[in-house]
Parts: sequence; C-alpha cells; structure tokens
Amino acid sequence: MLVLRMTRHGAKKRPFYHIVVADSRSPRDGRFIEKVGTYNPMLPKEDAKRVTLLDERIKHWIKNGAQPSERVARFLHTAGIGPKVEYRDSPKKSAPKAKTQERMKAAEEAAAKAAEAAAAPATEEAPAA
Repeated sequence: MLVLRMTRHGAKKRPFYHIVVADSRSPRDGRFIEKVGTYNPMLPKEDAKRVTLLDERIKHWIKNGAQPSERVARFLHTAGIGPKVEYRDSPKKSAPKAKTQERMKAAEEAAAKAAEAAAAPATEEAPAA
C-alpha cells in the first residue's frame, strides 16, 4: 500500500521533514518513490515556507490510492487538497484517576466557598464604618 508520509532530515534538535510517497512497508527514513513536499517545524506557523507541497503530484498519488498519514492529511486540508481530518483524542492514560478527580473537585468547591466567605464579611462591614 502507498502512503504519503514524512521522512526526518536535518541536524540533531533541528528537524526538517520531506513529505514523500512510499511503500508502507519501507522504513520511515528509508526508500521512497517520490518527494512531494517539505515541512520545516522550526519556522513560525504564519511562514509560507513552513509547508511546501507539489499539488499536482499529490493529487495524482491520492488518485492512485496513496493514503496520507494523519499529520500529512492535516497539511493537505490546510492547503485545500484533502478533506478535513478528525483529530484523535488524547490518551485516557494521561487523565487523573477517579480519586484524584474527586479530590480536585472537592478542593475547587472549598476554594469557592472560602472566596464567598471572604467577600461576604467585607461587604457587611463597609456600610457600618
């Protein structure tokens, strides 16, 4: 199966990616069929050179059955070549456990009550003075 994906280039801590058409079984930075764009994450998001794409070649490969990776599909949607991509949810493993969530909720409620209590006496004393 053909895929549109990124291959990493650049120096250590200075990433630069080529967007390529490759066989899905080949390694990430291994053999590819054709280079169809670049991605430079070091440039600001507004920069036009951050993502460069060869529109005609990408359309050709998609018509011939190439599937874009999730990140490349986002680039294609932004460029107006592909459909909108649904983002994956963040993993549930990173969410706090049930007991921790209860503790956090109780702490928030206690803080809200303390803020109300601190605000209430201040308003009552002001007219008396």
